[in-house]
Amino acid sequence: MFNSLGWPEISVLLVLGLFVFGPERLPGMAAEAGRALRRLRQYTKGLTDDLKAELGPEVGDLDLASLNPKTFVRKHLFEDDDELVPAARRQVPLAPSEPAPWDPDAT
Repeated sequence: MFNSLGWPEISVLLVLGLFVFGPERLPGMAAEAGRALRRLRQYTKGLTDDLKAELGPEVGDLDLASLNPKTFVRKHLFEDDDELVPAARRQVPLAPSEPAPWDPDAT
């Protein structure tokens, strides 16, 4: 969820929260945010279970996470299977004495 959020960004957010909410209210706010996140996860799990129950047994084993566009693209375009990677994109290592490819029209 927070893949692009590193430790420097988290520390800046904590210091900013400390200034905005104060040291007395910040732990309570963090606890409430954790409870809200837990409730949100429970709601989405319940929604997923209800959806699978309503769709029936033929799609009951459907992995909804695989329908995420990022996962779908990674699986179908960037997988290392020779069948899925086009021949033009496969990287073949050069022999020790072979020169690197060079296109005079590209320079």
